[in-house]
Amino acid sequence: MSQSGIYSGTNNKGLLIPVLIMAAMVFGWLTSLVGIVLPILVVLLGLAIPFVIIVFNNPKIGLISFIVYSFLLFALIRAVGDLPFSVAFESLLVLSWLGALLHNTKKYNWAIAKNELTYFGIAWFLFTLFEFLNPVGGLNVSAWIKDARYPLLWVLIIPLTMVVFKSRKDLNIFLLLILAFSLLAAVYGVKQLKIGLFQAEKDFLVQSPTHLIFGQLRVFSFYSDAGQFGASMAQFCVIAGVLALGPFKKWKKVVCGASSLLFLYAMFISGTRGALFALVAGIIIVLIINKSAKVIIVMLALSLGGFVFLKYTFIGQDVYEIRRMRSALNPDDPSLNVRFGNQAKLAMYLKSKPLGAGVGSIGFAAQSSGHRTPVSAIPTDSYWVKIWVSYGIVGLIIWFGMMMFIIGKCCGIVWKIQDKNLKFKLTALTAGATGIFFSSYGNEVMNSMPSSMILYFSWAFVFLGPILDRKSIDEEESEIESKESITYA
Repeated sequence: MSQSGIYSGTNNKGLLIPVLIMAAMVFGWLTSLVGIVLPILVVLLGLAIPFVIIVFNNPKIGLISFIVYSFLLFALIRAVGDLPFSVAFESLLVLSWLGALLHNTKKYNWAIAKNELTYFGIAWFLFTLFEFLNPVGGLNVSAWIKDARYPLLWVLIIPLTMVVFKSRKDLNIFLLLILAFSLLAAVYGVKQLKIGLFQAEKDFLVQSPTHLIFGQLRVFSFYSDAGQFGASMAQFCVIAGVLALGPFKKWKKVVCGASSLLFLYAMFISGTRGALFALVAGIIIVLIINKSAKVIIVMLALSLGGFVFLKYTFIGQDVYEIRRMRSALNPDDPSLNVRFGNQAKLAMYLKSKPLGAGVGSIGFAAQSSGHRTPVSAIPTDSYWVKIWVSYGIVGLIIWFGMMMFIIGKCCGIVWKIQDKNLKFKLTALTAGATGIFFSSYGNEVMNSMPSSMILYFSWAFVFLGPILDRKSIDEEESEIESKESITYA
């Protein structure tokens, strides 16, 4: 009996080596046919199973992974190729949702997410679903999905963030992550300008020649394009600048101040004139909601100084980046007039179409899906214009009204925050998010990563502000009572 068992085990070991050799040969043959995609998929599958288990045990890991992935998406696309990397966005969020809903040991308070921010997101997504049936632009599932995913991300991100990221520690983690990756992006952008591009980035320039104007590189870092990079750098110039003026440790203020200057430089080398909208709008929000005379004076001085420098002087005119930013303040700029011409064409087409041409009828979604519509070849050059074309004047009014309400509500929330530490952090997020919204008038920024992700997370944290503020007050009162009890004892 034992001999039989030993013989059987020996026999299995003898068969194992030929089987492994055959499997390796088959795997190698399939790799030669499919390419590097196959081994990548195998590795990803091996990592995916334990990752799923981890996220189910702690949905917060899923959201953190989503934040990191939002920054790295286009770097992966350029490095590896045109694989469906963007599918991971919804996958990570759905996985995190399932982890939060099915968690056995921890109960989440979903009532926190019952607010205008969540209701607006659901309403806008339902409107987007309705636009799928818009007969004007014709039905194209692929094009519709590509443009509908950002309203869907609104619905998926905000309620989950408010329920899972519900502490001041979570807010600090979020700020640390976005600042760290933005710093990395800024440094990498400087590397592109001063040292040069990798081959994949040179290939990108061939596909997008607007990033090389008269031999001058418009830096894009590892973002989708220079427009996205420049607007994001302007956003973080404001965020880091506000934090540098906050009630934090000296070394943190110095780091944030230096980072703000680096972000400003990165904004200039992107050559993105629309980024000025993010900078100016962000500073205006800071002036509106901040009660600190020091912050108001510093921000006003910087704003007026920058405007006078660009508008009324010729200092640095021989520097391409400064010269290009100056053109943003020139009403006779040829590029600006081309945009106005395109908008006039769209206005004529939409005159009798109050619900627009349909979601996915214009821009990248239409072009990449081969969706031919009367407006698909006209550049939008603006997310505001894209909303107008996709949803019509009716949709534009609804969308703009929601944006104005959210910005106003965020300002009102931050205005009432009592804890100074928290107030500065939420001021920074509100100013940055508002800047991204206004810069989207000049470029499609709100509907691209990482700006879209940062916008939604920022809104969620600001709406959580009163809860975080109450917690800090309760903790402070508890600490005082504890000290008093020790003293009396």
